[in-house]
Amino acid sequence: MENSESDIGLVGLAVMGQNLALNIADHGFRISVYNRTAAKTEAFVAKNPDTPGGLVGCETLEDFVKSIKRPRKIIILVQAGRATDAVIEGLLPLLDPDDIIIDGGNALWTDTIRREKDLNGKGFRFIGSGVSGGEEGARFGPSLMPGGKESAWNELKPIWEAIAAKVDAETGKPIDGATPGNPVEGGVTCTTYIGENGAGHYVKMVHNGIEYGDMQMICEAYALMGGLLGMEPAEMSKVFGEWNKGVLDSFLIEITTDILQQTDPVTGKPFVDVVLDTAGQKGTGKWTSVNALDMGIPAPSIAEAVFARCLSAVKEERVAASKILSPILEKFDGDKDEFVQAIHDALYCSKIVSYAQGFQLMRAAQEEYDWKLNFGEISMIFRGGCIIRAAFLQKIYEAYQRNADLANLLLDPYFKSEIDRCQANWRKVVAAAAASGIAIPTFMSSLAYYDSYRSERLPANLLQAQRDYFGAHTYERVDQERGNFYHIDWPDPTRPQFEA
Repeated sequence: MENSESDIGLVGLAVMGQNLALNIADHGFRISVYNRTAAKTEAFVAKNPDTPGGLVGCETLEDFVKSIKRPRKIIILVQAGRATDAVIEGLLPLLDPDDIIIDGGNALWTDTIRREKDLNGKGFRFIGSGVSGGEEGARFGPSLMPGGKESAWNELKPIWEAIAAKVDAETGKPIDGATPGNPVEGGVTCTTYIGENGAGHYVKMVHNGIEYGDMQMICEAYALMGGLLGMEPAEMSKVFGEWNKGVLDSFLIEITTDILQQTDPVTGKPFVDVVLDTAGQKGTGKWTSVNALDMGIPAPSIAEAVFARCLSAVKEERVAASKILSPILEKFDGDKDEFVQAIHDALYCSKIVSYAQGFQLMRAAQEEYDWKLNFGEISMIFRGGCIIRAAFLQKIYEAYQRNADLANLLLDPYFKSEIDRCQANWRKVVAAAAASGIAIPTFMSSLAYYDSYRSERLPANLLQAQRDYFGAHTYERVDQERGNFYHIDWPDPTRPQFEA
């Protein structure tokens, strides 16, 4: 093995690491790979001998580092947290100034900020890059969200742009058809420089929070079709298939169509009926919700999607409770086809609201961390490769093209008109679910958010009075300028005077 022969290196050969390495090699870049277990590295390289760029397997970290051209670019794809820090600590004594470390895991953005500050101080460069699209995306084109020093991005850019998903320039739809050794070329690439320090991983986190909302909303549509309309999975599959031809066209609707028509190979029953109703999570949705609370930005649709997974996890408690707690149910007696359309509209409106919350959260974060986020470009790179890829994102891109400083997607003329067109059905579905005892937390919380956001006056005036009563927390007045606070000497509120 000659020194300085590889264009880039990758540490961590789990499924994501292997697929990303093959994607890079398919685009003609020579890539060195290293795994803590040498046998895994050897087997991976032996299994893939003829990639266009070439795989260089390395038994030791020292040989791995020596095999990469300077300034070195090294991707880390190991478990987030301590494992990532351990790999970085192992690499540092072997690196030269200006070498670039790229963390492609699901890192907490504050960890990325810490790592970049530490590495920059030692003379190295660091990129925290969100990588979305799962195994398939990593192999044939993910959505990539890099953050860090722009000089480091400029060196990584040719590789990241080559391996990212591609979408059609006019329609915004993903360009599919990549096969091993034959990547997709042309189109608009689904990566862009996000910003400094933790911006890339922050945007990836919000992407995942939106993903939580999307998935839960689809599940609620499924629950309504089955629980209220008595539809079987195969019939639901046809409905989702039709929905995937319109405004709800997306990867998640597409795979839902496939799942609902799948037969269980063991029992012959619909596959979805034999899957236990408990959902796992890796924490990124929770991070999004906690961050929204920390910054005081309302993101209830995303938070409810997280809580729905938490509720699903207490299976034994729910089974016991179902034998004790009985709702007063109203049986649905309306037109089935009309109500299926109403569910479609409720899902669509709730989806708009969830994305509005995610982009509003990113807008607040840019002020908090002094980032300069381009929301149009962010929506653009979500159009292909990632889990939330959808035709819908083209409309978000267009909204930010119309107004780069848009405060909330609900205020965009297109999305306002869509909500106006569909909200009667949205309300119909929420009311019917409440009367029938079917839990649709994200549909309901999204509607509550919409109604709160459009309200000139909320009942928080009473809340402020309560806080002043029991804790002397003060209040503001409608007849005085904002920012002036007052207190009444409770519990005698009849006194005419008040204190500034």
